[in-house]
Amino acid sequence: IFSETGFFDYCAVKAYRFSRGKVWAMITLLCLIAAILSAFLDNVTTMLLFTPVTIRLCEVLNLDPRHVLIAEVIFTNIGGAATAVGDPPNVIIVSKQELRKKGLDFAAFTGHMFVGICLVVLVSFPFLRLLYWNKKLYNKEPSEIVELKHEIYVWRLTAQRINPASREETAVKCLLMQKVLTLEMLLRKKLRTFHRQISQEDKNWETNIQELQKKHRITDKILLIKCLTVLGCVILTFFLNSFVPGIYLDLGWIAMLGAIWLLVLADIHDFEMILNRVEWATLLFFAALFVLMEALAHLHLIDYIGEQTALLIKVVPEDQRLAVAIILVLWVSALASSVIDNIPFTATMIPVLLNLTKDP
Repeated sequence: IFSETGFFDYCAVKAYRFSRGKVWAMITLLCLIAAILSAFLDNVTTMLLFTPVTIRLCEVLNLDPRHVLIAEVIFTNIGGAATAVGDPPNVIIVSKQELRKKGLDFAAFTGHMFVGICLVVLVSFPFLRLLYWNKKLYNKEPSEIVELKHEIYVWRLTAQRINPASREETAVKCLLMQKVLTLEMLLRKKLRTFHRQISQEDKNWETNIQELQKKHRITDKILLIKCLTVLGCVILTFFLNSFVPGIYLDLGWIAMLGAIWLLVLADIHDFEMILNRVEWATLLFFAALFVLMEALAHLHLIDYIGEQTALLIKVVPEDQRLAVAIILVLWVSALASSVIDNIPFTATMIPVLLNLTKDP
C-alpha cells in the first residue's frame, strides 16, 4: 500500500534536487535514504522500489547504474540491522520468548544496535568513496565514437603499410592520411559534444529536476498521510511494548493489527491486488522453518551442537573463554551467512547460543 503513494520515487528525486546534480552528493543522499527506510522496512522491498527511479537518475546523469545500485544495496543491509524490524533475522531474535525474558526486547535490541550502525554508516561512506576511487562512474563512450576510433585505426594502419616507390603510391598514401585527418577532426567534434553533455549535469540539473518531478511525484497524499500515521503508531507501539507491562501483544500481532488498520483506512476496493503482492512464499518459508527447527530441537540436534561448541570453548583458558566465544560466533556467522541464507542460520544459532549461556 505504501508503494502506491509514490513516496520512494519522491525521496529519490528529492535527493537529486538537494545534491544539485552533483554525482557523489546524490549517491550519498540515496544511500542515506535507503539506509533509513531499511531500518523500518524490509531491505528487499526498499531496493525493489528504489531501483527504477535510481536507474532513471543514472540515465539523466549518464552514470553506470550498477555502481550506484551496489552502493544502495550495501547501505540497505547496514540500515536493516539498526532496528528489530529492519531484517527478518532481527525479528526472529526479538520474537524468541527466552531472549525476551532475558531483557532482549525491541527497545533493548534497537538501543544497542542503532548507535553501532550509525558509526558503521559514518565509516562506510569513506570506504565507499575509496572503493570507487578508480572506478569510472560515467557510462563508456557511445558506440558511434568507438566505431569511429576503430575506423581511424584501420585507415592509419593501411596508410602506414604503403611504402611509396612511385608518384601514384605517394598520392594514394596522401589521400589515406587526409582521410585519417578528416576522421580525427570528426572524432574530436563528437568527443567535445559527448563531454559537453556530461558537463551539463551541473548546468541543466534544474531542467532535469523539473522533468523528474513531473514524472515521479506523490500520487496520493491522503494515502501517504494514512500510511505514515499507521507506521508511526506501529513503531511507537513496538517501543511501548518494551516498557509498558500492560501490552501483552507480540511484535507480530502489533504489525498484523497495523496492517488491518491500514487496510481499513486505505479503503482499497481491489483487495485481491493487495493479496497478490504479499510475499506468500516468504511467509510459508518462515512457517516451515520454525516447524523444522522445533523438530530438530526434539531430536536434540541443537543440544548436541551446543555441547560440542561448549567443549571447544572449554579448551581455552577460563579468562579467555568469553573473548574466544565472541570471536568464534562472529566469524562462524560471517562465513556461514556468505554460503547459506542468514534467516535459517539465525534460527539455528539462537538455541545453540542459549545452550551456551546455560553451560557454566
